[in-house]
Amino acid sequence: MDDNGVMSERESVKIGLLGCGNVGSAVARLVVEHDDLLAARAGAPIEIARVAVRDLAKVRDAPISRDRFTDDPESIVTDPEIAVIVEVMGGIEPAFTLVATALKARKPVVTGNKELLASRGVELFEAAEEAGVDLLFEASVGGGIPLIRPLRESLAGDRITRVMGIVNGTTNYVLTRMTEEGTSFAEALAEAQALGYAEADPTSDIDGVDAAAKAAIIASIAFGAQVTVDEVHCEGISSVTADDIASAHDLGYVVKLLAVAEGADDEIAVRVHPAMVPEHHPLAAVRESFNALFLEGDAVGELMFYGRGAGGGPSASAVLGDLVDAVRNLAPGGRGATIGKLARKRIRSIDDVVSQFYVSMDVADRPGVLAQISGAFGDHGVSILSMQQHGLGEEARLSFVTHRAREADVRATLRSLDDLEAVQTIRSVLRVMGEDE
Repeated sequence: MDDNGVMSERESVKIGLLGCGNVGSAVARLVVEHDDLLAARAGAPIEIARVAVRDLAKVRDAPISRDRFTDDPESIVTDPEIAVIVEVMGGIEPAFTLVATALKARKPVVTGNKELLASRGVELFEAAEEAGVDLLFEASVGGGIPLIRPLRESLAGDRITRVMGIVNGTTNYVLTRMTEEGTSFAEALAEAQALGYAEADPTSDIDGVDAAAKAAIIASIAFGAQVTVDEVHCEGISSVTADDIASAHDLGYVVKLLAVAEGADDEIAVRVHPAMVPEHHPLAAVRESFNALFLEGDAVGELMFYGRGAGGGPSASAVLGDLVDAVRNLAPGGRGATIGKLARKRIRSIDDVVSQFYVSMDVADRPGVLAQISGAFGDHGVSILSMQQHGLGEEARLSFVTHRAREADVRATLRSLDDLEAVQTIRSVLRVMGEDE
């Protein structure tokens, strides 16, 4: 680079890679294998000059000379020869400190760290704005699916009203197996682990935490708002049963774990939870470990982005797309599109969110019970759309689908139902993505 920090023609751009695990090693391989293609698209050759890892003794599946590895990541971000930082180490610290240091030094950063952005993203976005450099993060949501760039660039002139989708491959695989093969939850999860879709400890996936982090990032970009993972209402899939799957099928639905972000005026609602999706909706056809995001905008109407949402290859592809942009933007000393200043908007309480609901319960099979139950719904302003009844000898199983109702009113209804002597067990409560959604 010259004295002003502007890249000379065809000068190799040195990259500092923080992390060389599944994604980092795939990034390194692709940089080497696609060197000519990347140079043509970025306007200069790209060279991974240094790599930070925790364990120098561990053998890495990456075509990088051993003398370029270090266990001192700070030495990479402060190295004046390093022009761009790629962070794929994961976690919040030391990743936050390293990325913040790089941005302060006016070095563009590419990251795939959803946990970092969902927790401390607001600070890093502000640091990037102040330094006037790129902070790019396509790989943080949806693996190789182009999601972030369309939201921050192609759709920047439209008003997004809602974004919802399937953003966790592990849970989608588990629910697909339960739906299509009748596999139990435990068996489907074990299969996902054997195939590498789920970690040895799958808690983050199964409890919806991974999807909640991605939902926070999506909401921040789609609505220009400060949203952290702690503000996302989060429910996982561990309570979804075979009966829920069967009932959904009977009613014309498929159970999916959805991430939903909705915006209206100066308020947004962000949540992750299982939901019954109509069989004819595009999201219902998203199977196994695939991800998809369904977007609604005032001008563009409806869009869906679909593809593999995880894995070293797809995530590395997204990282390289951002890396090409970051390197290209070095040439004129400029930067790409930004997300602008994130506003502080009210996060709507889950109690005020309006949805349809599916409620299943076992009750005593005797006269007057249905009237009591209907009265409990009516007392709290929850209207019943449909009802099914299955006899179980002295018991009956009742299943209801409601019209759209406030979450708080439905919860109050459930408490009233639980107090009825005739109601023996409330088996399941699931939100329903209605026909008008």
